[in-house]
Amino acid sequence: HLTTFLPLPLERDHLRPRIDLIAFMIDIKSKHSLKNVEASLTHVDDSFFLGKVCFLITGVGRMNCCSIDMNAVWKLGEDYCSPVLCCELELEGIRAATAQRLLRMLQICAGHVPGVSALFFSSLMRSSADN
Repeated sequence: HLTTFLPLPLERDHLRPRIDLIAFMIDIKSKHSLKNVEASLTHVDDSFFLGKVCFLITGVGRMNCCSIDMNAVWKLGEDYCSPVLCCELELEGIRAATAQRLLRMLQICAGHVPGVSALFFSSLMRSSADN
C-alpha cells in the first residue's frame, strides 16, 4: 500500500492491513520530498523505529542534480535509528535489486524469517553501514 502523506485517514482504519514496514521514499532532487517525509515522521509510532522503518533515497545516480544535502539524509537515518538505502530507479538492475532488498526486509519485519527479528536486522544494517 502506498500513501503520499501521514497520518493515514481514519475512515478505513478497520479495513487496513497490519503495517509491518514503512519505507519513506526521498527523491534526492526534491527538497519538498524531504520536508514531506520529515512532517510524516511525527505521525509514526515510536515502536516502528525499532527496525520497521527505512529511508529509500532515489535519484542517487544524478548527484549533480541534488537539491538535498546527503548529510541531512544520513542524519535522518541516524536520528531515527533506521537504515538508509540508496538506489537509482531508472536502472532496471538496481531497481530490481532494491525491490528484492525491500522484500527481504519486509519478510523479516513481518516475522516470516525464523530466528531474525526486525530489531536485530536493523542493528545489523546499521553496523554494516558504519564499516
